[in-house]
Amino acid sequence: MITRRIARWIDDRVGAASLAKKALDKVFPDHWSFMLGELALYSFVLLILPGVYLTFFFVPSSREVVYHGSYAPLRGVHMSEAYRSTLQISFDVRAGLVMRQIHHWAALVFVGASVAHLMRIFFTGAFRRPREANWIIGLTMLLLAMANGFTGYSLPDDLLSGTGLRIAYSIVLSIPLVGERLAFLIFGGEFPTKDIISRLFVIHILIVPVAIGILISVHLALVARQKHTQFAGPGRTEHNVVGSKLWPTFTAKTIGLMFFVFAALSALGGLVQVNPVWLYGPFVPAAVSAGSQPDWYLGWLEGALRVMPPWEIRAFGFEIPNPFYPGVLLPGLFFGVLYLWPFLEARFTKDHEEHHLVERPRDRPLRTALGMAGLTLVAIFFFAGGNDIIASQFNLSINGVTWAFRVLLIVAPPVVGLLTYRICKELTARGVPPETPPAFEEIVRTPSGGFVEAEPTPH
Repeated sequence: MITRRIARWIDDRVGAASLAKKALDKVFPDHWSFMLGELALYSFVLLILPGVYLTFFFVPSSREVVYHGSYAPLRGVHMSEAYRSTLQISFDVRAGLVMRQIHHWAALVFVGASVAHLMRIFFTGAFRRPREANWIIGLTMLLLAMANGFTGYSLPDDLLSGTGLRIAYSIVLSIPLVGERLAFLIFGGEFPTKDIISRLFVIHILIVPVAIGILISVHLALVARQKHTQFAGPGRTEHNVVGSKLWPTFTAKTIGLMFFVFAALSALGGLVQVNPVWLYGPFVPAAVSAGSQPDWYLGWLEGALRVMPPWEIRAFGFEIPNPFYPGVLLPGLFFGVLYLWPFLEARFTKDHEEHHLVERPRDRPLRTALGMAGLTLVAIFFFAGGNDIIASQFNLSINGVTWAFRVLLIVAPPVVGLLTYRICKELTARGVPPETPPAFEEIVRTPSGGFVEAEPTPH
């Protein structure tokens, strides 16, 4: 009774019943690829939950202390308060290690699901008008997720994270004209600095998560306003959506996916070790651990730094250092093209119409070929980030491995792009034409109360 009165009171003032009915009647496409966005969303949710737990025990300080905790190999070792608290979370806090690992795995899956979601949007043309803004929002969320991942695994102040911070400092310092001032602004002085851990902590737990949360809200609002895209098929037009209503079918599907994501990431956190910082030891400025590798989503940037020839430009009293080209210019151009892609494609194809039906990748061979060439480039950079490990494992010359990757960077993307283009053209030529929607059968009630089947009407 009280619940009904409260519901009626709210409905009288804000019209909640009509809004709820409209929301519950919203239709979602049934294709599995449209669940990639939900996968990213639920990974983000699970990323936050253990993250909040960890903030109660992590100490974002570079103050030097001596470790006296449970991990015997590091007892008596001088380290930062941040690294000591990370060891305490891992060995002395109840459920601390599993929370750390769930948090880390959720971050990895969140970025991976975001990349897969954006790939689906790119290859199916779901970024076309009127969804250019959502494409820009999605790319911005991916960049923020990568940045937050980097700040997150830099916080423990172990030797691996310290190596990554040293690389980041060098990249920022290489920016012409403003690099030195920008590095001082971010790091608080010449590397290593005492302020960087506390600054990264604020960025990691407050600034970037809030920004991602706002962008997710705007993204979902735009999806609700513009409705979902869908693949062409029987009964599907530019003006409708065929699939499952939000309630109850899609709600059951998405809640099931949510529990699956939570269960899978919890299992990974409990059973699969990730980022064992106690094996790396505390960060020491004069030391760099062999075989240092960042998380997978920054592996391509690491590879670009490794395969870049030792080129520098000095002119008019200025110098553009080597790290600028692979660390700033390359990702800037790559993401710049992606940001502009909806507008570039519309300009060159002269297609400025609204689109709510997405395309099969093979029906757009040029876009698909260019996308595959770009993915090949990123993949080669990614594997080049492990050139030292490849050389060590296969007993090869590291210089030879590096030059092999340099050659592949020139040869492989155009070859893959050309092959993809030819395959798409061949599939289109041999493919079955789109299925014609069936005629609707009309049932008419007679004056005597019976029912008869009328002539089919075209769709």
